[in-house]
Amino acid sequence: MRNYGPRAGFTLVEMLVVIAIVAILAAILFPVFAQAREKARAARCVSNLRQLGAAIWMYAQDYDDLFPQAVDPADKYAPQIWARWPQWQARIPRMPMITEVLEPYIKGPEVWHCPSDTGYDTVDVSRFPLDGRPTSFKKFGTSYFFRTEIAFRYMSISGLAWPSQTNVLLDASGEWHGERAIPKRRYHILYGDGHVKTANWQQHIDAWRTPLR
Repeated sequence: MRNYGPRAGFTLVEMLVVIAIVAILAAILFPVFAQAREKARAARCVSNLRQLGAAIWMYAQDYDDLFPQAVDPADKYAPQIWARWPQWQARIPRMPMITEVLEPYIKGPEVWHCPSDTGYDTVDVSRFPLDGRPTSFKKFGTSYFFRTEIAFRYMSISGLAWPSQTNVLLDASGEWHGERAIPKRRYHILYGDGHVKTANWQQHIDAWRTPLR
């Protein structure tokens, strides 16, 4: 008669092999999952900017084709950014936040929230200190910065010289969709003609330098 006694468990070697296989699979799959998650977050961010672009265009229809007369967190809480333009800097305390101005034209405040928003300590371009922790959205109600020069110059939608190259709204930090190293930072940008695209650091700088007139 065959003996069906207790079966021996895994040997130490077998367990080590299994653990090694699991570790290899994890090393392969985790970066894939992380990339997929970031792509989903990036898609949400692009969708947000498109909705905000539509809100800006609706605002312009109500205000003689003008862009919102508003500021973003960088202007309001680091106004020294505009020290070279004292006539504009002096206007900042009297101007509302962009989130307030567009509130009637959006469905809810979550449209200002980039899911990849992990905050920041400085303004990317000027490097002025700005405490945007734990996230820019939680601290200021928006993950996006506004090219406030557009407001200071009372620019109209149809008055932009190069709308397809002019940044209007963009991610407040390029580290969220890229890396800490400046050349590897990535930004989602809403341009003056209404399209949204992902830009690298140099393309993001070029957009800032695009003349409005």
